[in-house]
Amino acid sequence: MPVTLRPAQPSDEPALGRMGAALARQHHAFDSARFMLPEDVESGYRWWLGRESKKADAVVLVAELDGEVVGYAYGRVEAVDWNALLDRSGAFHDLWVEEKVRGLGVGARLAEALMERLTALGVPRVVLHTAAKNAHAQKLFARLGWRPTMVEMTREAAPPNDDAP
Repeated sequence: MPVTLRPAQPSDEPALGRMGAALARQHHAFDSARFMLPEDVESGYRWWLGRESKKADAVVLVAELDGEVVGYAYGRVEAVDWNALLDRSGAFHDLWVEEKVRGLGVGARLAEALMERLTALGVPRVVLHTAAKNAHAQKLFARLGWRPTMVEMTREAAPPNDDAP
């Protein structure tokens, strides 16, 4: 049976929570100082993505295979952001595909469908971020036409120097 893409429904929230938590754990493993990992991250993602899926300016899509949700994509319309020098745009926040179906084009299909849905909401462009250590995602997005435009750099606050005069 082929993978089908569709908007998320309330019955998908447990799977969204599980996959969102897996994405958060992956990022936390990349850089635990940069990426938070809240307690009960699964419940948090279940609540967050469930809430977002009901908003007119957000898109939460799922990929389903044989009645099982095996991936999701999440993005939303963002207003003009003077700090980031961004006009109104789409923000592509999350893409997750379960390991057992990776390599079948599910991620590319979800990314393209999210792009189409955000574009249909009237945004002139879609912006995304990938973890610096997630080379696989960067290759996928480059293949689909995204280009690098910014580099995020993070520095932790230095502890106070008790020896300073």
